[in-house]
Formats: sequence, C-alpha cells, structure tokens
Amino acid sequence: MENDDLVIFAIESSCDESALALFDPAQGLCGEWVHTQIDLHRVYGGVVPDLAGREHLRNFPPMLPVALDVLQGQIPSRVAVTAGPGLAGCLALGLSFAKSLALAWNIPLCGVNHLRGHAFSPFIDLHAEKPSAFTDRFQSLLPHLGLIVSGGNTILFSISEQKQIHIIAQTVDDAAGEALDKGAKLLGMPYPGGPLIEKQATGADASAVAFPRAFPERSQMKFSFSGLKTSLRYRLEKLSDEELHEQLPDLCASYQEAVVDSLRKKTHQVLQLGNYRSLGLSGGVANNGRLREVFATLAAKHKIPLHVARRGHTGDNAAMIAFASWIDEAGTLPGDSALSFKPSWTLV
Repeated sequence: MENDDLVIFAIESSCDESALALFDPAQGLCGEWVHTQIDLHRVYGGVVPDLAGREHLRNFPPMLPVALDVLQGQIPSRVAVTAGPGLAGCLALGLSFAKSLALAWNIPLCGVNHLRGHAFSPFIDLHAEKPSAFTDRFQSLLPHLGLIVSGGNTILFSISEQKQIHIIAQTVDDAAGEALDKGAKLLGMPYPGGPLIEKQATGADASAVAFPRAFPERSQMKFSFSGLKTSLRYRLEKLSDEELHEQLPDLCASYQEAVVDSLRKKTHQVLQLGNYRSLGLSGGVANNGRLREVFATLAAKHKIPLHVARRGHTGDNAAMIAFASWIDEAGTLPGDSALSFKPSWTLV
C-alpha cells in the first residue's frame, strides 16, 4: 500500500456482472463500468452459468474502448482480475481477458479474491474523501469487524491491525440473501426476490409472525437460514390464496426481520467480546434498508463508526477488485502464465 505510483485496471466476472474499473491510489477511482445481466436471468429464476459466460464474452469488448478513453493512452501499472470464488466459466473468461491485456501492455497481473474485495469495499469511500490521509485513517479503524452478506455468502470476520482477516462466523447452509430470494419465491415473487420482500415489508408489522432464529447463543458462532425458509413454507401450506394476499406484507416484514435480527444478534455478541474500532457491512444484501438501519443503531450502541459499502459497490463490481489489489496485496495471487481461477476460493 506504500506504492502510490499506480493505475490499476481491474476486471470482475465472477457471476452475472461484467465489470471494469480504473483506480489510482493517489486520486481514487478514475472510472468504473458495470453491465448487469439480471434481466436475462430473471426469466429462469436464477443465474444460468452458460448464459452468464456468453454474456461476458459479449459485454467486455465494447466496454474496453470506454475505459481506454479514460486512460488517454496511458498504460496501467497492473491488471487485477477476480480469480475466485465464482462460476468457473465466468472466472475463466475474465482471467483470459486479463491475461491478454497484461500481455499486450507488458505489465504485471494479479488475481484477487472476490470475497476479500467485499471485505475491504466499505473503505473505498473513506479513501475517496482524502486519498493522502487514507493510510492513517484506515489504521485507526483497526481492528475492524465486518459482515459480508449476499446471495452466496454470510460471513462475519475481523481485520486485525496487521490487516490479517479471520473468519468468526459463517452460515452452515443458506446465505442470508439466498434465504430472502427463496422466501420470495415461496411467496410467488420473481427473481431476485429480496428487494421485493423489502418493498412489501415497508410499513408492515414485523412482529406479526414469530419466525425462528437459529443459533441464538453466544457460544454458537454460526448462522443458519434453511430452517427459516422451511418455517415459511409450512406456514404457507396452511393459508388460502386470499389469506396469503391479506397477510403478505406482514409475512414479508416478519421474514425479513428474522434474517436481519439473526445478523444483528450474532454481530452484537462478537462486538461484546472484542475491542473493535469499526463495524463494516458489504455484499448485495447490504442494500437492504432495514439491515442498514439496524447496523447503524448497533454501531452507535457500541460507540464505533459504521462503514457500509456504497450501493454501487455492494454487488459484484471491479472497483472493489482494484481497491483490494492495492490495500490487500498479501491476499492476492501473483500473476503469470500459470495463474488460474479458483471457483471455491474462501475468504481466508
């Protein structure tokens, strides 16, 4: 992180977003571009891997000239690419694209862990406020407690003063975002259903239905959401279509609250045990307004700042890949001809 003479060209293609970004540590983000495929996959009720891969192949070529215009003939200092975790075909395509650019520009290449990109993404805006002061400001926020919450992951982790990441708790089955999407599907909503549950829940009674919270004890450092989904299914089997229509807002509010409360409770338990200087929230579910509200209250209760990834950086994006390749060099893979993708790469 000491070398500020960099312009990093980043590529993200782990799932169904084709993304590029340019990041200058001395100035911040120079540009970022994301092409989402969500409308294509909605009809299938989820991401179709082969379709996602073909769309990356279609999307990246027209995106590249736009990024090159911003560079204005300047050659980046390195290329950073998501090497995992993610869909194998999508990762392979992004990696091939990255290797081609690194070879053409004759510059280094590095592979970045997508989850570590999420872990550090709440600090991108802190850097943007004053890049020259970022290192000291970031250090003052360590040790940090963060939560990555998305459709594929629910991970509570810490970042030490030496920037080492340690996993404290993670889901043993469904991720929180997966539970919201699957719950929405049971309720007759299209993919992705999480935002639709939030919309229905607005102004409704979150205490109307007593949905279960798994692993409530402090000694149980893990999450689980499959039982919540099963509880919803059993309840729906007892309702007529008319009753479901009448109760839908309260069902959504109660179901969403069960997810949010599980995340809050476990995070609160960890905050009570450690001397953390900041709290972070990232991943696609971090867009949920109720979750943001609850975590803001939680951080205030513990008298520490809350850093939430910008809404444009909660989903899959290349800005976090560029940023992580700079701030988290120890967590990247050196790039050479042998660099390969790692579909099951874990946070640590």
